[in-house]
Amino acid sequence: MPSPAYDLEAIRAEIPVLDRLVPLNNCSQAPPCRATLAAADAYLDSWRTDVMDWPSWMEEVEAARRAFAALIGADPADVAVGTSVSQLTASVASGLDWSGPRHRVAVSGMEFPTVSHVWMAQERSGAEVVRAERDATGVVPMEAWEAAIDERTLVVSAAHAWYQTGATQDLEAIAEMAHARGALLYADVYQILGTEPFHAPTCGADFVASGVLKYLMGIPGIAFLWIRPGLAERLRPPLTGWFGRTEPFAFDDTTLDWAPGARRLETGTPPVFEAHVARAGLEWLHALGLDAIGDWTATLSARLVNGAADRGLDVWTPPDPTAKAPTTAVRCADAHAVEAAMRARGFVVSARGPVVRLAPHFYNTLDEMDRSLDALADILGEHPAP
Repeated sequence: MPSPAYDLEAIRAEIPVLDRLVPLNNCSQAPPCRATLAAADAYLDSWRTDVMDWPSWMEEVEAARRAFAALIGADPADVAVGTSVSQLTASVASGLDWSGPRHRVAVSGMEFPTVSHVWMAQERSGAEVVRAERDATGVVPMEAWEAAIDERTLVVSAAHAWYQTGATQDLEAIAEMAHARGALLYADVYQILGTEPFHAPTCGADFVASGVLKYLMGIPGIAFLWIRPGLAERLRPPLTGWFGRTEPFAFDDTTLDWAPGARRLETGTPPVFEAHVARAGLEWLHALGLDAIGDWTATLSARLVNGAADRGLDVWTPPDPTAKAPTTAVRCADAHAVEAAMRARGFVVSARGPVVRLAPHFYNTLDEMDRSLDALADILGEHPAP
């Protein structure tokens, strides 16, 4: 029987909740591990004991920045720390000039709504949103991107993986098309980062954004944005704050200067508590290795897709594990009722629209894939697909 290149039992021992639940909702929220719980406790102990310790707290923010940069093969100077992908995307969008002949942003039907909303909000500044729509299989064909990108396009916004089904897009191909037409590429990699190797400097994108609460084993409230070196200096976002300045602790309210590199996109007080947790989760994944994680998540993903088909479930996910994130989506009539029924049986899944999503990660087992599908098939006998 296949097994990962690491000690799976030792890994599972680091995630206490596995004693009573099978988390398959990693596309929505990862479970806590001992390292992230200890990091959370360290902040709470510091707050409880010292009330305030800004030097060590700021060092944790910087450690989280370094850990994210290491995971994506980047320089920390090219990484901005924010509170959410929404906030960081809005900082990028507000810093671009939409008044010229290049005023279009190309988005797709695979965007998470928050990203599309940010671009749409720039219409008051002169932006025009153009959409590359999904086809019947749930992916955006390259022909649709070809039609959406032209000499008026300033930014192309692409999700590396669709949150609903896990279907992936070829960022390098989209980047080549965008750059050939003089446009920038913004990539949302939230739904796949942490499940396979990813190298930001060579992926083709000019901006790469992700939070940590999904496959990066973190919590809400913190996100990161990588910017291609040399590009940040073009941005002077009106959505700003004191941490976007060269010397935040100079407390100079008369000078609107800009921090070097990606830091100029930062706004107010950074997410200190969340940075503690993010740093711990990121470091754990990096130490384990994304190559090994990628091999095992692909194995788990294939088991889900093939097993769901064998059980006659209505799968809305690419059958090829290399064309998808670990997420496998199954259509059903009442996804939220199915999610609740699965939890009652000890399986944590995530409902989105007409599907329930099963999204394993590096700590899951093949047996858990089989048992979760058996439970889902049984439950869907009571809640069939529409």
